[in-house]
Amino acid sequence: MVKSENWFWQRKSGRLISLAAAALCLVPVVANAEEPSERLTKADQVFKELQNADSGLPINVLNKASCVVILPSVKKAGFLVGAQYGKGVMTCRSGENFNGKWGAPIMMQSSGGSFGLQAGGQATDFVILVMNDAGARSVMKGRAKLGAETSIAAGPVGRNAEASTTGTMQAQMLSYSRAQGVFAGVSLSGTSLGPDDGDNEKLYGHKVSGEEIFEGKVQPPPSATALLADLEKTSPKNLASGK
Repeated sequence: MVKSENWFWQRKSGRLISLAAAALCLVPVVANAEEPSERLTKADQVFKELQNADSGLPINVLNKASCVVILPSVKKAGFLVGAQYGKGVMTCRSGENFNGKWGAPIMMQSSGGSFGLQAGGQATDFVILVMNDAGARSVMKGRAKLGAETSIAAGPVGRNAEASTTGTMQAQMLSYSRAQGVFAGVSLSGTSLGPDDGDNEKLYGHKVSGEEIFEGKVQPPPSATALLADLEKTSPKNLASGK
């Protein structure tokens, strides 16, 4: 009887692992279907909606950020495994000290997983404000694990909100999510984030690293014009101390 039960649970566990693996594999396929230029358009739509909302992105905090990362419509594979795989864009203020105009976009990808009973898939917009130069350089040069290689905290919400708690003020990044119309600060600790080399090559026509894009070695593509213009209009200067 015991042997029979062990066999049953081993077989069931094997099926669960297979389901989890399948979910993890399916999400990147969905994400890859969208062109980088389309993702830039979606990122601009997300930014516009959040910067115009009273309960949206805090302009006071954005004014002190070195970079902005927008991951529109991140898909979560449902049922037993909450595997997240997102693609988006990061744009940083130009210049060695991140105090110039908003620069050419770096296409980004994120991944992270959480196990739990989650029925159905759900699309969520994520926004990350990169608050200092070290955090920005860590992410643009390779896959960084948030919360380990860079500190991250749930950001304050509201157009006139300020970073108030010690943990929030000291974090290198502040993160947010929007799902079903609700915008809130959310912790993305454990998520991996870094440049998407394939999409950067697609967007610029040749291989180029995140650092090279930031250094101005390529010109922003036409598809980034709206996003950069909206960022420049909303937050033209870096008001962080010493900038």
